[in-house]
Amino acid sequence: MTSATARVALRSAPGARSRRLAAPILVALWALLGIEAAGGLVIYCARIAFGTTPGEAFHVAAGLALLPVWIVYQWNHWLRVRPLRPLLDYTVGLLAASSMALTNLTGVALGALWWRDRVARALPAARVPAALSAAHLSGTMLVLTFVGAHVGAVLLRDARARGRR
Repeated sequence: MTSATARVALRSAPGARSRRLAAPILVALWALLGIEAAGGLVIYCARIAFGTTPGEAFHVAAGLALLPVWIVYQWNHWLRVRPLRPLLDYTVGLLAASSMALTNLTGVALGALWWRDRVARALPAARVPAALSAAHLSGTMLVLTFVGAHVGAVLLRDARARGRR
């Protein structure tokens, strides 16, 4: 059996998806993504409404925790689904992963600026370029859009495959 055939057999084994959905790395990823999304929304709304940014330190710390979890998850996911195929779920998944990479990179840059200003210099607020903040916010919206679309496309593909059996 070739490695590609073995991967397909493993992927389609009964209960394989439920085991993957309960895997600690995926549970940690979803929890950290939820915390980051909620925290980012609070920071965004508070900045607009009140000119404050509550929970920034927690958001930066959770983002730093999220980064290695996402990298490990994404690497394992790629090893399972490779090679890239011209299918809807693969295309949207690639967009989701690219959006997440953009959001992580801009988040690390924002976190470094936050550390420089708030911790190292003890300033009352971090000074960040508006374009960097906008790229991070835009990336976040793209992640939410494409991750949801990717999961939906995978579920649709699987439902169609079950209908053909």
